[in-house]
Amino acid sequence: MSRVAKMPVTIPKGVECAMNAEGLTVKGPKGTLKIARTVGVDVKLQGQELTLDVSGGDYTMAGTTRALIQNMVKGVSEGYQKKLELVGVGYRAAMQGKDLNLTLGFSHPVLFKAPDGITLETPTQTEVLVKGADKQLVGEAAAKIRAFRPPEPYKGKGVRYSGEKISLKEAKKA
Repeated sequence: MSRVAKMPVTIPKGVECAMNAEGLTVKGPKGTLKIARTVGVDVKLQGQELTLDVSGGDYTMAGTTRALIQNMVKGVSEGYQKKLELVGVGYRAAMQGKDLNLTLGFSHPVLFKAPDGITLETPTQTEVLVKGADKQLVGEAAAKIRAFRPPEPYKGKGVRYSGEKISLKEAKKA
């Protein structure tokens, strides 16, 4: 078994885990997440820890399953967030109810509807916070917003992740 799969997943206070025939359900203050049962990997609840046991000698999914369970536990207890920055003259974001209205230099505004389980915030006009309990859903929503206007390589204008480094190309020489 992999080193990752051998480590137990510690369950913090306020988080409940329940095993059934379909899979594992994790409940916490930030929401409820479910994962389907993985063939050949048994999850056992022992006190405040979840341990994985591989039956049949097929170890290929043990580490992945443990990482997914760890992400679920962290998501329902702390939550995940991604911060996006809008760089460019006139680029701004504003909330319209639950939808995000983006002005990105197109002839029309771009409207992004937040999927279920995701909350969007705009602390300033050039920042967007994507928050949620599901790590994959948060990353996917942030990637969709970024895809409307990815950073271009000459001036760096566009939607970028916070802290993302854009390597700029040199302009044409006359």
